[in-house]
Amino acid sequence: MRNIIYIFILVSFVVFSCGTQNKTVASADTVQAEEPPVRVANDSLEYEIIIIDPGFSAYLNSIALPESYYNEDFYESRNRFYVIEWNLRVQNPQTYNPRIYENMINYEPQINYGLEVNYKLFWYFQFAQQKYRTRLGPFRIYGPGGGVTPSPFIN
Repeated sequence: MRNIIYIFILVSFVVFSCGTQNKTVASADTVQAEEPPVRVANDSLEYEIIIIDPGFSAYLNSIALPESYYNEDFYESRNRFYVIEWNLRVQNPQTYNPRIYENMINYEPQINYGLEVNYKLFWYFQFAQQKYRTRLGPFRIYGPGGGVTPSPFIN
C-alpha cells in the first residue's frame, strides 16, 4: 500500500512537471498595435497629420536623425517630390499595392507647414521606403543601411 502511494505521488509530480507552462508573450503585432499614432497639428493653419503605420513611432525615436540635422528647406524639397510620387501611386491601385498607398497626401508647397511637420513627413517617407522595400525617387534612403533593406525595427 505504501508503494502505491509513493508511485501515485511520483506519477503526479511527473504529470504536473511535464505540463505546458501558460506564459503570455507579447508578439510584435501586439506591441505595434498598442503603439500610439504620431500626431502633428496646427490649429491656426487648420491641418493635421496622423501617422498610424505600426513601427513608425519607434523608428522616429530611435533611427531618425535629430530634427535640426537638416534645415526646413531640405525637408520641404524632398517632401514635395515624395508627395507627388506617393499620390501618383495612390491613384494607380492596379499598378501599386493599395494596402500600402491608401490615402492621398494633401501637401501644398505654398503653405509653410513648419519644421516639425516637414521633419516627421520626411522621416515617414524614409520609414515607408524601408518597410515596404520600395523607392519613392532617386534620393538616397536615410536610415540603417541606406538602402531598401528594412531595419530590424520594421516589420
